[in-house]
Amino acid sequence: MKRFSLLLLSKLALVLTLSSSPVHAHEIVPTIADLTVSEGRAELNLRINLEAFLAGVDLDTVEDTNDAPEAQDYDSLRALSEEALGARAPELLNGWNALPVVSVDGVPVALESVSITVPEGVDIELPRIAEWSLAGDMPAGENVTVSWPDGGGDLVLRQQGVEAPFTGLVSGGDSSPAIALGGGDQATAWGTFGGYIPVGFDHILPQGLDHILFVLGLFLLSTHLRPLIWQVTAFTLAHTVTLALGALGLVTVPGSIVEPLIAASIVYVAVENIFARGLTKWRPAVIFGFGLLHGLGFASVLGEFGLPEDQFIPALIGFNVGVEVGQLTVIALAFCLIWLGVLAARRAKLTGVEEMVTEYPVMFRAVSVTGSLAIALIGIYWVIERTLL
Repeated sequence: MKRFSLLLLSKLALVLTLSSSPVHAHEIVPTIADLTVSEGRAELNLRINLEAFLAGVDLDTVEDTNDAPEAQDYDSLRALSEEALGARAPELLNGWNALPVVSVDGVPVALESVSITVPEGVDIELPRIAEWSLAGDMPAGENVTVSWPDGGGDLVLRQQGVEAPFTGLVSGGDSSPAIALGGGDQATAWGTFGGYIPVGFDHILPQGLDHILFVLGLFLLSTHLRPLIWQVTAFTLAHTVTLALGALGLVTVPGSIVEPLIAASIVYVAVENIFARGLTKWRPAVIFGFGLLHGLGFASVLGEFGLPEDQFIPALIGFNVGVEVGQLTVIALAFCLIWLGVLAARRAKLTGVEEMVTEYPVMFRAVSVTGSLAIALIGIYWVIERTLL
């Protein structure tokens, strides 16, 4: 049994450690674009990570620029002064205009750089989000379409200056629907609700490694369903509260405080799993407290995307539903993997461990202890990294 547990621990620790690159150092954030059309001119005001685009990082697949093949180029650009970086931004326009990024009734609009503001004094380990204003003369027409280049990641597109404006998400390599220049393409409540479900799901799978490990910590406590329901219910209620309050701007806690505490919550549930054999009286209350912290983390994601003011409630509920579906998917996958391990062990008839692995509860306990230890080690690293580094 010891040999089996150590082997499982080493494999699990290796996989999770390779996946646990620093979360904040060069984190990918979506580009936000405000589109205004008036008096024969189209204006596109971007909030954009210029370094990532200039380095050629594939933002469709990379969650952190440290993981990209172009990481060194990114870091070199990140070290440039604000003026030097701003001077290089127009290099992107030839490719964008060839796409084209903006077209009216199928006719391309040639964009020119109007102004670039690169913030000063941003910590070198954090993304530096520039404000870039583009504009171009546009032909007469009824509808405008915005396309986004392959590798550009997510673009949050917000129409400005009209009644019932369009707000939507355009992925890299995709285009927006035809947007009426006079407005009226505002999403319905159901459309907004459905549109934000994948945003919430994506924040869990694949982007939310810290939330994935926390949910796995809840799952690994016991084979019984009732303790899992108690924990998930407490966690869901708590993060729903702070998600709403944070998205409304009523509660704001700096990420420098929230993120280390989220890492600490991962350590707590993992360590308790190792020593507890079931649900303690205080654990649901503790999970509720940790859920409040995770809700603030979710709220920061919504802040990046920008909730539509007139569809706030549907967007908020849709995002929360996506988060819950993502969490349940993590639990379902974990359950299936353990069952597959049981079945594989039965077929292999591993010498010396048959009696341990042929029943799900026994196999579960072995995975719980070794898996929780690996999760705790990663959580401790994150606490240190997020507090000191």
